[in-house]
Amino acid sequence: MFKNKTIFISALDWGLGHATRCVPIIRQLQTNNTVIIGTTPLTHLIFDEEFPELHKIDIVPYNIKYSNKISIIAKLLLNAPRLLKVIKTEHQQLAEIIKKHKVDVVISDNRLGLYNTKIESIYITHQVNLQAGILSKVGNFIHHSYIKKFNQLWIPDFEDPQFALAGKLSAKGNLENVKYIGPLSRLGLLDNTNTHFEYLFLLSGPEPYRTDLENALLKIASKSTKPICLVRGTTNNLTTKIPANIKVFDLPKASVLSEIIINSETIICRSGYSTLMDLNKLNKKKLILIPTPTQTEQEYLGKYWQEKFLAQYLNQTEINAKLTI
Repeated sequence: MFKNKTIFISALDWGLGHATRCVPIIRQLQTNNTVIIGTTPLTHLIFDEEFPELHKIDIVPYNIKYSNKISIIAKLLLNAPRLLKVIKTEHQQLAEIIKKHKVDVVISDNRLGLYNTKIESIYITHQVNLQAGILSKVGNFIHHSYIKKFNQLWIPDFEDPQFALAGKLSAKGNLENVKYIGPLSRLGLLDNTNTHFEYLFLLSGPEPYRTDLENALLKIASKSTKPICLVRGTTNNLTTKIPANIKVFDLPKASVLSEIIINSETIICRSGYSTLMDLNKLNKKKLILIPTPTQTEQEYLGKYWQEKFLAQYLNQTEINAKLTI
């Protein structure tokens, strides 16, 4: 990939998925290069755990907020003035970082301002073709205008549509200098494949939706005696009483998370792309996907995986009526 280069890499702080999928890239890069990681208060949770030895630099967070009334694309458009300031700030920060640390290459996972015309600038995204209804056209126009500022576009998926995990989202269209790098996951297969849990609640994503889903699933699980595991995806305090048949983890290390997923029969989770890449890596087939409300990308992926990979798709409002454990 690269050799004897100083590389700066940073991920969007929109949940932890962008950070986790950068882990295998950093592991590969650090064998022959000097890697510096740009972190935010959220992404440092992953990068400090995985790479305590690497130099890290604080970079401006995006702090994207969700709405329970409008789609995330509409929310981003309404929030455009603030986001443009963030993009401008990170672009300026990068120029200072390049000068101070003599950076040769910058790799940005969905951070729109992390490019520089003086060095090789690489952008990572699976959302090349946004699926957002009537807002798709304007969303893609804006996104592509930023993508074209980078020298290369890396897509973490299979190029062949027959095997694509992201469906239409990852189709390159007319974009140039595109490289499909295959799905990315920090998790790994283990020899121990005995099923210890009949269900795994694998939670992630923004509040209050994460807590809403956690509470709904725990309420249903309280009526069951089956062995269940809950991976909360947060270090926030758990206020709900946990039945004896449920084992709880907050933010387990990658090796522990791999073992939990492998040893679970049915996975109930969000249909976020990084989660789906992890489940694909570990060959998990029995999935119940519940997209984050108003997040059109997850709604598309949930329906796509239901059709393509036989996952079960549920809206969050359907949980009480249709989910039986």
